Amino acid sequence: MYKKIALISLVVILALVNFTIYKKERHIEEGRVIYLKLAPVDPRSLIQGDYMALRFEIAEKIYAELPKKENYRWSHNVDASDGFVVVKLDQKGVASFFSIYNNNSIKESEFLLRYRVRNGAVKFASNAFFFEEGSAKKYEKAKYGEFRVNEKGELILVALADENVKNIE
Repeated sequence: MYKKIALISLVVILALVNFTIYKKERHIEEGRVIYLKLAPVDPRSLIQGDYMALRFEIAEKIYAELPKKENYRWSHNVDASDGFVVVKLDQKGVASFFSIYNNNSIKESEFLLRYRVRNGAVKFASNAFFFEEGSAKKYEKAKYGEFRVNEKGELILVALADENVKNIE
């Protein structure tokens, strides 16, 4: 009896894991390519081991537009929240801040991106880019994060790009 329950549980878990992987792969294959400009970071913490810490310029603009709490005691004064930002893309696919989304209609030339606010900072899909050991030098010239965004505004970081919006490989 216990073996059957364990086997059924294993099959269900494996099916759920594989379905999640399938959804992420579809997101990467079918998602619209957009680029977010990287914000400067402290060079001493830019490369840490086999990953690069990331910040995005647009995050600072979003943070400035978010409603603030009065008399908030902690080090930040924005509610921890999730939301959407409306962006416009230039001819290269680089996103620029347009507005915080307030359930109003958006134009065909505008796109929604999901963000979250945690510990006083606006975050996107990832705040780190992992790479092969020993290849840190080539990523120092990164100026953009390349994302795939789906119809729900969810982002997946897939690469870093240089100042010409060319993937760093």
